[in-house]
Amino acid sequence: MYRRTALMLLAAPAVHAQTLTPVRFSLDWAFQGPQAAFLVALERGHFRREGLNVTMERGFGSGDVPVKIAGGAFDVGVADVNPMIRMKLERPDVDLFTPFLVYDATALAVMTLRRENIARPADLVGKTLAAPDSDAGRQLFPAFARAAGFDGSRVTWLSVAPPLREPMLAQGRANAITGFITSGIFSLRGLGIRDEDIVTMKYNEFGADFYATALLTSRRWAAANPAAVTGIIRALIRAQYESLADPAMAIEVLRRREPLTDVPLETARLRMALDELTFTAHVRQHGFGQVDTGRVQRGIDAVRQAFSIAREVAWSEIYDPRYLPAPTDLRLA
Repeated sequence: MYRRTALMLLAAPAVHAQTLTPVRFSLDWAFQGPQAAFLVALERGHFRREGLNVTMERGFGSGDVPVKIAGGAFDVGVADVNPMIRMKLERPDVDLFTPFLVYDATALAVMTLRRENIARPADLVGKTLAAPDSDAGRQLFPAFARAAGFDGSRVTWLSVAPPLREPMLAQGRANAITGFITSGIFSLRGLGIRDEDIVTMKYNEFGADFYATALLTSRRWAAANPAAVTGIIRALIRAQYESLADPAMAIEVLRRREPLTDVPLETARLRMALDELTFTAHVRQHGFGQVDTGRVQRGIDAVRQAFSIAREVAWSEIYDPRYLPAPTDLRLA
């Protein structure tokens, strides 16, 4: 069904002999399965048909992306929206926002192994967790702890480089890790850990029901390039639907960028990102862009309370739907 209907998406406006708008684009993580759907927009020419010359680079965590956009290293990026929310709460001068929420469900989770005897969030008290400093799961851990009803300050953190996170858990040098389920679970599988030995505590299952991966940019850049912002969103939506219709195509795009791609592993990661995080029942029924602003506000308030930040921020400072394309471009026909 999706293969057939994806072909019915409206074609992008034709690009004639015009100067393409340069766009520096950061992904949230390395070139893995979930990132393939974004690479599709680049490699299949969707950005170029919107009049955009996009250069796309791998990311180093959702906490790192907004810092680099705010610093001018990138114009736009995709990352978990919540580290940006924290940044906005703590620094009123930051003009970042999201015009488009990609993931309808959060991928954030604590992952551990059955041998650690951690069966519920409260069991993390007194344990050692490993994660990069820029990991969104680590940054939002206080909000998870608050929602789950335990003292999040009573854990010890090991700051590790991204490739060392899962090996630290597998080797017994950490009791648990934080991260995206699309990264942690499959990386543990790649280290030979059996599924039945992996214990996953998803943030949204314990009351921390955040929105997740989003397109991030600055107000200044968006105001100067409104058509580019809308074009980026339209290209990303088209690529998401095409990846849902043909995951093998998306993985082949990924392999051209990363020749050492483990095809079965990354295909499984991509399918999880599409089926569980992007195309939730809500998005399948209503299309993209149908955002519950009350949920956005609850997420902002949860971050504020978790980090004891006095300053309040309205949802409209974080999410601005004015750059969304026409409704016909937001869902399958």
